[in-house]
Amino acid sequence: MENSTTTNTSANPQNTDQKQAVIKDICAKWSKFSAQDVSALKGKSDLVTQVASKYSIPQAQAQAQAQTEVDALLKGRQVGAGA
Repeated sequence: MENSTTTNTSANPQNTDQKQAVIKDICAKWSKFSAQDVSALKGKSDLVTQVASKYSIPQAQAQAQAQTEVDALLKGRQVGAGA
């Protein structure tokens, strides 16, 4: 007997569209990021760390300033592996 159930392995178009929008927004806000850089991010905390690093934000300010900017840009959306 043949199993007629098929597995849909394609990504949800809505999730893909949202991920692309997040990548575009990040690249527009922080020009030192390429789409490849953003795709490699593991999550929001990784983005915060990378923003602080790429823009040489002094260590005392880095976490708070980068976190505020990332939160404002993402507006609750996900980035990285969890997206």
